[in-house]
Amino acid sequence: MHTVKVLAFDVFGTVVDWHTSVARAVQAVCPGVDGNAFALAWRDGYKPAMQRVMSGELGWTLIDDLHRMILVDVLRAFNVTHLSDEQIGHLNKVWHRLTPWPDTVAGLTRLKARFTICTLSNGNLGLLADMAKFAGLPWDCILSAEVFRKYKPDPATYLGVARVFDVQPSQVMLVAAHQDDLAGARACGLRTAYIERPLEYGPTRAKDVSDNGLNDVHAKDLVELATLLGA
Repeated sequence: MHTVKVLAFDVFGTVVDWHTSVARAVQAVCPGVDGNAFALAWRDGYKPAMQRVMSGELGWTLIDDLHRMILVDVLRAFNVTHLSDEQIGHLNKVWHRLTPWPDTVAGLTRLKARFTICTLSNGNLGLLADMAKFAGLPWDCILSAEVFRKYKPDPATYLGVARVFDVQPSQVMLVAAHQDDLAGARACGLRTAYIERPLEYGPTRAKDVSDNGLNDVHAKDLVELATLLGA
């Protein structure tokens, strides 16, 4: 662990609580709609939409634009027809206004004192910058799939972090609450840390946060990660 210099963080679910934030925003503009179910449906469209880009069906598309495409479909599925284009645009930007988990800012602040900390998210740069300002996230650097024009788990994203900071892949640790993301990082030679976020999908969808034994570190939250890494 003493060779690790850079901690690269997945953001949605790992650093911020997207489900609660989105559900609350949906219920504010669509009273009577099940915000929990709506948030899950919106998020469930995320990977299929990215796959359309990765397969070449769509050209390079920012997550903001993919989110809006998915949102239009979900609004139709939930029979929400009263929103103006302006209201739809504002709701779509809820992903810029996500609330951090209670441990996030304290954990990142401690980790920042010892490591370079950056995002490695599929979110676009403007989204991540707005979120950092809104949530008080103390990043040293914001890196996005937009920088590499590839979405995770493309190797260009993980190896791109090492290239940006001029370090070896093994000197970068990906911190994430998603085992598939961490598997992609390990395949590229990065170190990995799993963060338990059992409520990422809200109260109705269970999430397995058990230790699979494949990561360098397994922590319940970012404060514990800081302790385990000696920060």
